[in-house]
Parts: sequence; C-alpha cells; structure tokens
Amino acid sequence: MSSEIRRIAVKNNALLVLLWMMLCTLALAQDTAPPPSTQPAPDQSSAPSADNNQPNDQTPVFRVNVLARTTKAVNYRHRGGSTTVDFRGTDLMPEVGGHAKVDGKAGRLAISVEVTHLRPARSFGAQYLTYVLWAITPEGRAVNLGEVLPGDSGKSKLDVTTDLQAFGLIVTVEPYYSVTHPSNDVVAENILRQETKGFEEPIDTRFDVLEGNQYTIDMPADRLPSTQADSRVPLDLLEARNAVAIAKAAGAEQYASSSLNKALEMLNRAEDYLQRKQGRTPIGTAARGATQMAEDARVLTLRRKEQERLAAERRANQEAQEKAEADARAAQERAAQAQAQSDEDARRRAEAEKAQAEAQARQAASLAAQQEALAQAEAARQAAEDADRQKLEAERATQEAERARLEAVQQKDEAIQQKEQMRARLLAQLNQVLQTRDTVRGLVVNMPDVLFDFNKYTLKPAARERLARVSGIVLAYPDLKLEIEGYTDAIGSEEYNLTLSEKRAAAVRDYLVSSGVTIDNVSARGLGKSNPVADNSSAAGRKLNRRVEMIVSGDVIGSKIGADANAQPADSGTPPPPAPSQPQ
Repeated sequence: MSSEIRRIAVKNNALLVLLWMMLCTLALAQDTAPPPSTQPAPDQSSAPSADNNQPNDQTPVFRVNVLARTTKAVNYRHRGGSTTVDFRGTDLMPEVGGHAKVDGKAGRLAISVEVTHLRPARSFGAQYLTYVLWAITPEGRAVNLGEVLPGDSGKSKLDVTTDLQAFGLIVTVEPYYSVTHPSNDVVAENILRQETKGFEEPIDTRFDVLEGNQYTIDMPADRLPSTQADSRVPLDLLEARNAVAIAKAAGAEQYASSSLNKALEMLNRAEDYLQRKQGRTPIGTAARGATQMAEDARVLTLRRKEQERLAAERRANQEAQEKAEADARAAQERAAQAQAQSDEDARRRAEAEKAQAEAQARQAASLAAQQEALAQAEAARQAAEDADRQKLEAERATQEAERARLEAVQQKDEAIQQKEQMRARLLAQLNQVLQTRDTVRGLVVNMPDVLFDFNKYTLKPAARERLARVSGIVLAYPDLKLEIEGYTDAIGSEEYNLTLSEKRAAAVRDYLVSSGVTIDNVSARGLGKSNPVADNSSAAGRKLNRRVEMIVSGDVIGSKIGADANAQPADSGTPPPPAPSQPQ
C-alpha cells in the first residue's frame, strides 16, 4: 500500500512541475509583450510620452510631462464680435501683464495680443532665445500661435488667427519659434475678465509640456551656437543656428538627412544674406525657414528612433516568446521522461523496502544490544577524558600563573632599570652645566648667587646661557616636574628676603618657560632665609645660602639612585663648594 501511495505522489509531483513551468512561460510572455500603443495628441505625430529619466537607447519621440495649470479655457462665441481676456505673470515672471482681444470671424478667430514687462528669454538659460504664444484646448492639445518678440521695453504685440473655438492662452519661453510642444517654463497665462464674452470651460487646462532642457539633452546649452555669437546677429538667425545644431545632435544626419539638408541650405542662405548685409527681411525669411525645417528634421528623427526602438522591442518579445515556447516543450518532454523514470524507481524502491524491512527485523535485537554496550563504553571513555582534561587544565593554569608572575617581575625590574638609567643620565647631563645632586626629593640643581647682580633678581648673561642649556636637557625628558626655590642669607628683614627670593625663583621659572619648558610643569616659590646650608655668621656661609635650587622630579626618572642614595633632602643637603664672597 505504501509503495502505491508513493508512486501516485511522484506522478502528481511531476504534473505539478509541468504546470508550474507552463505558468512561468505564460508570465514571461506577458512581461515581454509590447505595451499597448498610445494615441498621440493631434499636434504630435509621434510616440507616446515617457519618463524623462528613460535611457538614451530607449528615448521616446517626446519626453513630456502632464502639467496642470489654472488657466481657464474659453469657448468663444462664433461670429459673436470681440471680447478681451487679460494676461497674468506666473511665479517665473510675476511682473508680466497684458491682454488679448479675441474677435469672432467667419471660420476663424482673430487674436490681437499685447504682453508687457517681458525680460530677455536668455535669463532662463542659455538654450532659450524667444517666447511663444500657445492656444491650449480643454482636452490638452497645444497649438503654436506664433512668436512673441519683446521690444527694448519688454512690450510685445502679436496678431494671429486660429481655427480653434475653445482654448486658453499661455506664453512660454522656448529655444526657437517653431517648437511643437510648449516648455514647462510658462511665464504668462490668460485670466478672464468679468465682462469676457463666451463660455468658461468647467475644467482646468491640462496639457503636455517638455522639460526645459529636453531640446538640449543631446547638446549642452553652453555649446549652442547662440552662446558664442556676435551680439549684432539677428534673433531669427540665432534661432536657426540653434535649431540646426539641436537637430544634428539628435541624429538628424542619420535619420532625416533630406530635411536636415534643406534646413542647412536655408541656414547657409541666411548666413550669406547676413554677410552681404541684405537686410532683416531676407535674413529672417531664410532663417525662419531653416528653423522650421530643422524642427521637422528633429521630430522626424525622434519618430524614426522610436520606430526602431519599438521594432527592436517587438523582435526581442518575439524571440522571448519563441524561447519560452521551446522551453515549455522541452519541459514537457523532461516531465514525461521524469514520470517514466519515477514509475520505475517506485517499483524498485518497493522491492528494496520489502527486503530492507525483513533485514531490519532481524537486526533489531542485536542492534539494541550493541547500542547499549556502546553507550556504556562511551560513558566510561567520556569520564576518563573529563578527568584527563581537568588535570591538564589545572597544570596549564599553574604554568600560566607562574609565567605571568615572572613576566611581571621582569617588567618591573626593567622599568626600574630604565628609570635608573634615565635618572643617572639626566644627573650627569645637568652636572655638566650646574652642580646637581641626587636626593629623595629628586635631582637638585644648585644655582649660586653668581647668577644675579647684587641685590637684584635679573639674570646675568652667563646665567641665561646656563639655563638655556638646562632647558635643552629638560625638554628631552617629557613629563618632568621642575620646582624652583629661591633662598637668601639671614641679613635683612624677613619680608624683604622673602620677596627677593620669590622674584629670583620667578625669574628662573620665566626664563625656562620662554625656552620651551611647559609652564604647567614648572613652579616657583621663595623661601627667604629659611633652610640655610651654611653658617650665616660668615661671608662664605652667607654666599652659600644665597642660591636658587631647581628640584627635578617625576615618575619618568623613578626613585633616587646613585652613590648618594642616603643623602639628605635638597633643602638641607650638603652645600656646594664655597665661592668668592659676594653681597646679597
């Protein structure tokens, strides 16, 4: 019974695998299928809009966004006479004003526009040269009504006609006059007067716009011909130069060479007119023709690029679908083979399971006995290993403790030896400059009164020289502490002697600090006539008592060393050799 159930399960698993592979194939075909075509707007003979961040190898004809503005569309009365709407500047140019007079004629609407306070278009970027008036239908179709050319005062007038009946009016800044889509830089829009005649559409105008840098996506704005042109070149010719350059950068030489050649021919004609000073009218006529031809070439180029992209997508989708179908057929064949193999394996497993069950029944008893014996042997072995491991760990711990103790003793001895060597070296160096002795307080450097003038605390030049050498030695030993103590003999008042000793100690301290010794490591104090080292009753004794001592200490040089390890403290140490008598 178990083998039959197992065989059925294997068969069902094979069918599930086949079904899963077919579903994956269907999902792959749906993911790679071309997207449904989008009906272009009436003014777009091109592919649907796409995200502005799409890679260049999949660039649609127009990189557009949908922009919603509060511009109201007006359904003007057919043959209903004239009416007026005003223009209002946007956040980009709030100072803009003006109005548009709309006159209903037979079969058309005549529009007379006046816009004021327009700044130069180039203030929005190097790619912008002019302004364009647009009519936007309530359904979002944009129609280029003409170029808005501001005069020196920023004022512009324009008379145009349109076959549209309901529309809103906006003004955008553009790279040239013949653009087919408004940019997203809207500088003015119409607002309705209370007396405006017509039916206001109940919805806001929504329409497709181009990002401001889309015309220069293939050519940086600072490389456009207009950025390097003479200021006297007419605007129409600047627009034509830029339009041809933009079309070339888009790839028109490959995809729309005929249209581009016509644009180049018209541009060359305009350039020739300019060189021969033929006047604004012939130059403008040829230049505007070149601009229009260049825009046609650019749009045709983008359209053909889009067609190539769609064709490549269709080929890729077809290849993916064919591969998916081949993979599905191969999967079906593999599933059938797997099913046959599964049936054979199930039969063999059933026979093997029967034989195995009989063998297991015979081995059950002996296996239980073997397992019990093995468990007892394993327990004994584990106990022995635990005992050995504990013994080894105890021995290792003892060895490690002894090694750590020896290392600590060795490190302590080495540190003491290093400090003793450093102290002895410092003692020898200081003794080469001034008499220095080793005491329990530290190394005591004796500075006799010969370092100062009589009854003064100003250092003599010889004293400065010696102290400079002392500071050079001390700076080589970081973290040393220096205590400067001034002493006098017993002649004079207590207050006077104390003040003089303080000033002399301070003079030594200040000189050491000026020589680079850290001020935090130096202190000075005056002890007056206390702690004499000789008898004040004689001139020689008083001379020895008039002194400044510098006690050099610090952990860096350790405890006292040397032959005078048992010497008395610095304030009562052995006096230096007598010197010639000198007054205080």
